[in-house]
Amino acid sequence: MERITLTSDLSFSRLVYGMWRLGDDSDTSATHVEAKINACLEQGITTFDQADIYGGYTAEALLGAALRANPGLRDQMEIVTKCDIVAPIGRYADKRVKYYDTSRAHIQASVDQSLQDMAIDHIDLLLIHRPDPLMDHRETGAALDELVASGKVGAVGVSNFRPWDWDLLQSAMTTPLVTNQIEISLSNISPFANGDLAFHQRHDHPMMAWSPLGGGDLMTGTTEVGERLDAIAAEQGVDRAAVAIAFLLRHPARILPVLGTNSLARIQRASDALKVELSREDWFSLYEASLGKEVP
Repeated sequence: MERITLTSDLSFSRLVYGMWRLGDDSDTSATHVEAKINACLEQGITTFDQADIYGGYTAEALLGAALRANPGLRDQMEIVTKCDIVAPIGRYADKRVKYYDTSRAHIQASVDQSLQDMAIDHIDLLLIHRPDPLMDHRETGAALDELVASGKVGAVGVSNFRPWDWDLLQSAMTTPLVTNQIEISLSNISPFANGDLAFHQRHDHPMMAWSPLGGGDLMTGTTEVGERLDAIAAEQGVDRAAVAIAFLLRHPARILPVLGTNSLARIQRASDALKVELSREDWFSLYEASLGKEVP
């Protein structure tokens, strides 16, 4: 599988397995989680996406149980996780309101907790999960620099940031931010025109795309987007999901889709997206269907 270089020491598989629904599965055993990991590894999907808040602050520990049971898996993986969302559930059940915390103390405590929960000694990539209106960019930037210098974190980036949020944080750092994980799919094509992709493409930052199947909505229904996905899928001998992912892969910004299914069968077919060849006309046919009108 194609690999995307983020730093001289870090590269990701072009497809990423997202673990935000790990705790939603009827089987959350270490054996079943390991089966999902192995289904990815067999296709060359080596990058796994987590966040402290996933599963109500339980998903990292579910991954950790699998890694404790089979420690050899860790050396075959790149692990991404995120922090800064504090929601009144799980370990933060005593909080009155959901909020963001990009203070040095919170980031460092979150990283330590994530390392413990996932049974690992370093995080390959740490992302600030959401822009924090109260972020002191100098404090946050220094905290991220310190984590990289300590070896607890290999590289840092952000999620859901706009270009100006990125620039603010980066201005206070010596460590380069390496990626921005945002929502991009045929259900949300705004980044193609609002400057988000253009900004990162200009600066050669690979992008990560969360919810690349529109939270599953692209897989159901008889919308015009769905009909065009089906037509291309039939021509190329794949399913809708493969074509929807290929739509993102076709873009020159080097988008890394983060796939979040719990189905082993779907995980095993994830790399079908790499087989799809979309012409420019195919791509614009899908874009037009999502836009709801012909391009100007």
